[in-house]
Amino acid sequence: MKDEHPSEPSVTEDQKNGIVNRRRALMMGAVTASAVVSIKPALAQTVGSVMNCEIPVPGNHAAGGYIDARGSIVPPDTPGAFPASGRNFTGEEVRRAMQGRRLPGTSRRQSRAYVNYIRRLQSGQSGFTCYASLQMPR
Repeated sequence: MKDEHPSEPSVTEDQKNGIVNRRRALMMGAVTASAVVSIKPALAQTVGSVMNCEIPVPGNHAAGGYIDARGSIVPPDTPGAFPASGRNFTGEEVRRAMQGRRLPGTSRRQSRAYVNYIRRLQSGQSGFTCYASLQMPR
């Protein structure tokens, strides 16, 4: 007489597979939990460093240049252009200014021009990495 279910594994094989699968799931859970514990402080540190990073206006690439209302670097004799800020702005100050507040020590028009300058920063320019970090979702 032929075996009616030759392809079915025995009960003991099913039990072994179940134990192996549970062990694997537990191990994955342990690895995931330790990764979360490791990453969370790093993210907190990153957020802190983003808020404390600095953006010069204008950066080294434009020393001596003024900033017009659009955020472009222009010659010092350009009407309506603003001189260098005289200080670097922190990531937190820039973040607030992008939400509608003024950069510290600036008029409304000057702050807007400086924020427009910051928005135009490109890779390789002073302050770009800080500005790019502000754009990352948290």
